[in-house]
Amino acid sequence: MLNYLSNPQRFMGFSAWAAPLFAVLATLLFAIGLPWALVFSPPDYQMGDTVRIMYLHVPAASLSLGIYAFMGIASFVSLVWRHVLADVAARAAAPIGATFAGICLVTGSFWGAPTWGTWWEWDGRLTSMLVLFIIYLGYIALWSAIEEEDRAARLAAILCLVGVINLPIVKFSVDWWSTLHQPASIMRSGGTSIDDSMIGPLATMAGAYAALFATLTLYGMRAAIFRRRVEAAELRNAA
Repeated sequence: MLNYLSNPQRFMGFSAWAAPLFAVLATLLFAIGLPWALVFSPPDYQMGDTVRIMYLHVPAASLSLGIYAFMGIASFVSLVWRHVLADVAARAAAPIGATFAGICLVTGSFWGAPTWGTWWEWDGRLTSMLVLFIIYLGYIALWSAIEEEDRAARLAAILCLVGVINLPIVKFSVDWWSTLHQPASIMRSGGTSIDDSMIGPLATMAGAYAALFATLTLYGMRAAIFRRRVEAAELRNAA
């Protein structure tokens, strides 16, 4: 499938129907997930209604890590096989990942203030997530700072791959160091520690975030391909 879509013409044909489909899916999941999570889900026995922030925070945190891993794979493909679509995919995904990382940091602060008694703490999880957000911004800035796209793509791919080192630090920081942030609640040995009544809205919101990412990335890639085609046509006309 990936080899099939590596052809820009075939990708444009696929994304022409896939992007609107993901957009509809994201809309439906948000329409179901938001009221389910923020209104109808039960309060926590300790945190009360503050726990509802979890439904915005946890999917944003997970997707910000997943998107950066996606960018790392695309950057590796770009450096090894010099595939243009890999650069396009990584560049299109970066602003979305940065937005999710920002949502994670902001909602985490709102969650931490009543739960921990502080808006911010320089512990392993919070600091490594802030580093991830800064790396996202640096990646985006690097693309914008260099006019020659081939050179920008190479340098951005190298930066992205260096930043991959931070992903396991974010993931396992709660296990490696003493931290205010609670350890893993879903993907952990012994099964999830979250009540079954909270799994449904959390999974729905995670699906909504993922569908939104797919929608925006596909549209972003389509826009980049159209732009490259226009620039190539202008160069031919000028010649």
